[in-house]
Amino acid sequence: MRVAIVGMSVLLPGAPDLATYWRNLAGGVDAITEVPPAKWDSLHYAPDERRADRVYCRRGGFVDDLAEVDVTGFGIMPNSVPATEPDQLIALRVAAQAVADAGGPDRLPADRAKVGVVLGRGGYLTPGLVRLDQRVRTASQLVRTLGELLPDLGEERLDAVRQAFTDQLGPEAPESAIGLVPNLAASRLANRLDLRGPAYTVDAACASSLIAVDHAVRELATGRCDVVLAGGVHHCHDITFWSVFTQLGALSPSERIRPFHRDADGVLIGEGTGVVVLKRLADAERDGDRVYAVITGTGVASDGRTASLASPDSGGQVRAVRQAWAAAGLDPAAPDSIGLLEAHGTATPAGDAAELTTLAEVFGSAGAAVLGSVKSMIGRGAIGTAHYAAAHRTTTA
Repeated sequence: MRVAIVGMSVLLPGAPDLATYWRNLAGGVDAITEVPPAKWDSLHYAPDERRADRVYCRRGGFVDDLAEVDVTGFGIMPNSVPATEPDQLIALRVAAQAVADAGGPDRLPADRAKVGVVLGRGGYLTPGLVRLDQRVRTASQLVRTLGELLPDLGEERLDAVRQAFTDQLGPEAPESAIGLVPNLAASRLANRLDLRGPAYTVDAACASSLIAVDHAVRELATGRCDVVLAGGVHHCHDITFWSVFTQLGALSPSERIRPFHRDADGVLIGEGTGVVVLKRLADAERDGDRVYAVITGTGVASDGRTASLASPDSGGQVRAVRQAWAAAGLDPAAPDSIGLLEAHGTATPAGDAAELTTLAEVFGSAGAAVLGSVKSMIGRGAIGTAHYAAAHRTTTA
């Protein structure tokens, strides 16, 4: 089945909207910057130290100055915003813009039960969860440790320490607990935009946004939905998240991300949200919709048993790409099979080598195509970066 992309919107580093993002792509704009001061304390930056509470890299893709949401326009009271995870509000804004780009709410099916939402979402160390963990666990650990080291402090002084610590976290907000549920990134969209079809999130690490699209295509293929909003949401720059990549040695020591370059030495972390509006192509043509591109096939596979979870294997990649091209009824090895191939492009030696092996095996050496990876511009993780989104003339396979 062929699926049309009839609407799109993004919030990405350096790009508050789709038009700006396209201009940045066409102009080769580098949207990587140093970490904003409000993200995490500069004392964590120590380029010559390798320990869990230090990071040796401080550059990435950020949307801080662009992430403004008019919550009242969605019927959300401003006083509830502090208790709401930012990624949920950002996803709501971007989804609404994607619907507007597709012609507005009036272009959606009258039966809103036929409109679904599938979002790829990662980065569970969101601000609300971090604050709750600090209030519940860290405060107790702090007081207990102080009591053991300084037994003369007494209960009254220890209670004062606990209070001073938790006061910095802001007031308790019991109603915010529901906002910590990961699926609310999709459910809030369905709630505020009055979409009554399936609404759920998926997590497949860097492939999350494409897995969301794969699920959306299946929702359309079964007829359960006539329109699906699909995309990726990632807004997590918590220092603990950065620490994970530091301990893995995955961050670039040179603080540059260079996919497929001989000097590539690691990733830079990015954030962002992107949403597409999908319809069956026949329905889009019947309704006179603008069609950006057509999805003719998707493929999904895993590597199976490898040396380690962090060791990429070209075998699984090859199976996924061939599934997509088989579903599209196309021969990937044909000389004119692709014009542009948007790669995963991890900018790590192992990842790039595995991917180049995959491309050579699947597409061969005949013909000519442009190979790129937007990670070099906005960082890794921004929208669960697409694996092998290949353009066949005007068709996305």
